[in-house]
Amino acid sequence: MDLNKIFIKDACPTKVGGQAVLEGVMMKGEERSSVCVRLPNGDLYIKTEKNKERSRIFAMPFIRGVFVFIASLVQGMKTLMFSADVMEGYDGEDAIEFEEDKLSIWLEEKFGKKGAWNVLLYFSLFISMVFTVIVFIIAPTLVVNLAKHVTENAVVLNLIEGVLRIVIFVVYIVLIARMEDIRRVFQYHGAEHKTIHCYENGLEMTPQNAKGFYTLHPRCGTSFLMFVMIIALLLFSLLGWPSLLWRIVSRVLLLPVIAGISYELLRFAGSSDSWLVKIMSMPGLWLQKITTNEPDEEQLEVAICAMNAVLAEEGDYGMGICDRFGRIIDHIDYTNKEDKEERN
Repeated sequence: MDLNKIFIKDACPTKVGGQAVLEGVMMKGEERSSVCVRLPNGDLYIKTEKNKERSRIFAMPFIRGVFVFIASLVQGMKTLMFSADVMEGYDGEDAIEFEEDKLSIWLEEKFGKKGAWNVLLYFSLFISMVFTVIVFIIAPTLVVNLAKHVTENAVVLNLIEGVLRIVIFVVYIVLIARMEDIRRVFQYHGAEHKTIHCYENGLEMTPQNAKGFYTLHPRCGTSFLMFVMIIALLLFSLLGWPSLLWRIVSRVLLLPVIAGISYELLRFAGSSDSWLVKIMSMPGLWLQKITTNEPDEEQLEVAICAMNAVLAEEGDYGMGICDRFGRIIDHIDYTNKEDKEERN
């Protein structure tokens, strides 16, 4: 791993970030976001929308990390569901009609189509959060509770718990990385990083230029999660080893604090190439070697289309550039009020 190709000295760091989705990439800039999905027949499906205006509190150090984390979870889930809907709803040029299940029908009758979609979205987020709390917070502290018979040193017990949490997380990532669909998502993750590197280095965004960069990036969400794990390990080690119930409650309550600190570290890592930043970033970069795969040229094209839709002049959104990479079967422009009302 050549760190000079990750922390590129002459690069100009930006606030552009992204996320891999099913057969596509989401890119988010300061003013708007876009998602580009490659359909099975090679066509492109693109959505563009303006980012919501945020209060000044979102810019306050340490506090902003909590809001960014929550917003990223919501937007990430929405984008994944959107890409899944696109892939299900198209087969070549013809839309496929799916028979809705009874729950979906009941939800649409009760809340309307958009309301039903929101219910499913937030229910999915709730289930994800419950799963995260049980697997990565409750389970490790329950298991390590048995180690009290070996040692009663609070620092040692907390360190064992933290290491176990990291091991569970890494094993989970390694296992899902073996799934074919996830493997392709990780390829799009690599395409997202290569495209951002290409942009931040001032090169023309073409698959040929993007290929030359690593799939690893210092501002990746994977690195953020690793920062969370490490900060949690250090912070919890200072809390002693109280009762099981209090340990679980304290760990959940401190999640916003950990997220705030981790976000500031991630921002620092993305804007500096110092030796300290490189050392701090190594665990996250090692994990990125699992969560990113080398993309093919078509996947790079999708990431470039998503990036151009974010960066292009308003009203254009890089469609002329995207035309080179495939026929655009649909372009939802949610920055256009009439288009938004029609789609809703």
